[in-house]
Amino acid sequence: MALRRVVVTGLGALTPIGNNIEEFWNGLINGVSGAAPITYYDASKFRTQFACEVKNFNVEEFIDRKEARKMDRYAQYAIVASDEAIKDAGFDFDSLDKDRVGVIWGSGIGGLETFQIEVLNYAAGDGTPKFNPFFIPKMIADIAGGHISMKYGLRGPNFTTVSACASSTNAIIDAFNYIRLGHADAIVTGGSEAAVTIAGMGGFNAMHALSTRNDDPKTASRPMDKDRDGFVLGEGAGALILEEYEHAVARGAKIYCEIGGGGMSADAYHITAPHPEGLGAKNVMINCLRDAGLEPTDVDGVNMHGTSTPLGDIGESKAILQVFGEHAYTMNLNSTKSMTGHLLGATGAIEAISCILSIKHGIVPPTINHFTDDENIDPKLNFTFNVAQKREMNVVMSNTFGFGGHNACVLVKKLDYKA
Repeated sequence: MALRRVVVTGLGALTPIGNNIEEFWNGLINGVSGAAPITYYDASKFRTQFACEVKNFNVEEFIDRKEARKMDRYAQYAIVASDEAIKDAGFDFDSLDKDRVGVIWGSGIGGLETFQIEVLNYAAGDGTPKFNPFFIPKMIADIAGGHISMKYGLRGPNFTTVSACASSTNAIIDAFNYIRLGHADAIVTGGSEAAVTIAGMGGFNAMHALSTRNDDPKTASRPMDKDRDGFVLGEGAGALILEEYEHAVARGAKIYCEIGGGGMSADAYHITAPHPEGLGAKNVMINCLRDAGLEPTDVDGVNMHGTSTPLGDIGESKAILQVFGEHAYTMNLNSTKSMTGHLLGATGAIEAISCILSIKHGIVPPTINHFTDDENIDPKLNFTFNVAQKREMNVVMSNTFGFGGHNACVLVKKLDYKA
């Protein structure tokens, strides 16, 4: 069976550096940091007192108050980002076969704030169980995709992928595969997360995973910098409309790019630490290139997982050299987490969007907050430090790696690109 081509026809974003695609992109290319002191609760007793929160967000501007109260923030974010993507795609819902349009979403944690609130309320009581009837449907990690499908009546494939920080990249790959195998004509995909909570920050602090640079939050996310001390937690959502090429052409859709391939692998090494030699990272990029039918020399850039952790950045840099060899020195590498922070299960979606916009605009967003080279990372690699760079981008890859050793990589390319 011939595989169908899959293109991207709509984008939506709600991030710590912009509440829509235009704001997000402007924040990226201008090197804006989304990190600031936490406003959601009193963080004064926490080891880390800052995060990359979504700013100036009033859910009632997007969702009816009664409906919004039935949703955790992570699901609210999903609705807002997917609304933008669906409008951007320009669907005519009167002529759309909704049985052939699905939703495949990603979230690493789901409704953590809802879980926290309900458990703390119970603990503060006299032992009598008093729980919100919406507790479970607000908390579960699959419900965001359910809300999207119900709002638009989309009756195609509908599920959520959970693979920690690789979740939304896995969702994109699943959507890509379902369309090219003929199971759907279009799919709303992406991911959302809202883990900037007492439980989220406390848990990651207990692991010593977060930066503690409380005196200077804006420079705390320092991928590839010698003095990096952990990641900065972010939140938000990214949404993409994936569509079968002929279906998109037939309705005159705007096409951003083509999904070229997707790769997956496992480190099979440690519950949280990456493989020190980047074995899983190397394999996932090789698998992605093989799926796309491209050579390493076809690739112009990689949006790295690049979380600003001491071990992760080194392992991924080694993996890139193993996969691309001398060609690695001609590519633009970057980590947009230096600006957005780490959105956990949503990070793959917004970073895939960054890659797509790089192709559209011919600009590579920077890796900000670089001050000192790390002697363990090859200084000849171009990490696009501190300032965006103009460059024609035809093929770009996006890496995402999750706790448990889950690795996912997606490749996007110009529609007319020929290897």
